[in-house]
Amino acid sequence: MNLIQFFDLHGERAVAQVDGDGARQITGAHSVYELATAALARNMGIGALIAEKGLGAAVDKAAVLAEGRMLAPVDHPDPAHLYVTGTGLTHLGSASTRDAMHKANGTKTEDTLTDSMKMFQMGLENGKPADGTKGVQPEWFYKGNGYTVVNPGHPIPSPAFARDAGEEPEIAGIYVIDQNGQPRRLGFALANEFSDHVTERVNYLYLAHSKLRACAFGPELRVGDLPSHIEGMSRIRRDGQVIWEKPFLSGENNMSHTIANLEYHHFKYDLFRNPGDIHVHMFGTATLSFADGIVTQPNDVFEIEETQFGAPLRNPIRIEADRPVIVGNLY
Repeated sequence: MNLIQFFDLHGERAVAQVDGDGARQITGAHSVYELATAALARNMGIGALIAEKGLGAAVDKAAVLAEGRMLAPVDHPDPAHLYVTGTGLTHLGSASTRDAMHKANGTKTEDTLTDSMKMFQMGLENGKPADGTKGVQPEWFYKGNGYTVVNPGHPIPSPAFARDAGEEPEIAGIYVIDQNGQPRRLGFALANEFSDHVTERVNYLYLAHSKLRACAFGPELRVGDLPSHIEGMSRIRRDGQVIWEKPFLSGENNMSHTIANLEYHHFKYDLFRNPGDIHVHMFGTATLSFADGIVTQPNDVFEIEETQFGAPLRNPIRIEADRPVIVGNLY
């Protein structure tokens, strides 16, 4: 089952259950967050709650996207209570691009491997523990909160000070924290973990800066388990023409960590288990146009597609004007 959030033709929020290319509105539902919290309060699954509410009018999903009415598949009434985080070096093949960006000088030996390669090897050796959790901890980063999330179809802003505007096609896990402070998985979505790879390449310690960018995920929330094999396509279109295209792989068959291990090492922190919060946690990728020498331009369109997740995620690039920061005294 997939879910979408959108504005209806009257400008009101609505939620629909997707069935192939079609969708039907969920009776009385205005947000996925509302459905999730209601299901938690009644100690039932979100699917059972939707079945109880029932489905109403048909929804033209393609029209919703074309008209810019699609919302990210989950949000929070207070955007500061939605965390966007991620992890890298989690996919087989993901280390090669990163290693090239952070390579050590001279011939590599076991003692001169880059930190990226060392962390990737740690994942290969102990990222899939027998019980699925408490293996080696992965690389982790913070991207932002709900204010940094861009709706499907809308421009992803790149700040004036950025040195690059590059896509990262990923899968994001979507979670709500229940009344007991425990994470509850809602499902998964396509995601564009938009980053500044030129800044990151200057020095590995700039990774944190390079990740503080907007992002997009959706358009659809896949409710249920993550497929073990995911094979999608990442594209960049310029003036309507595809200028770059490459498959991306995900799912545990193509990863050096289990999803459970990645989840454990995020939610082990009390900070991330506050009741009512939403978490969008991105699981990494091995595919970047930056690695193939692509330099994006304003109005280029990112397109991330995988049929198991429904409609493609498309967002153009917008370069923002410079916004001077003036720090004043309050004393």
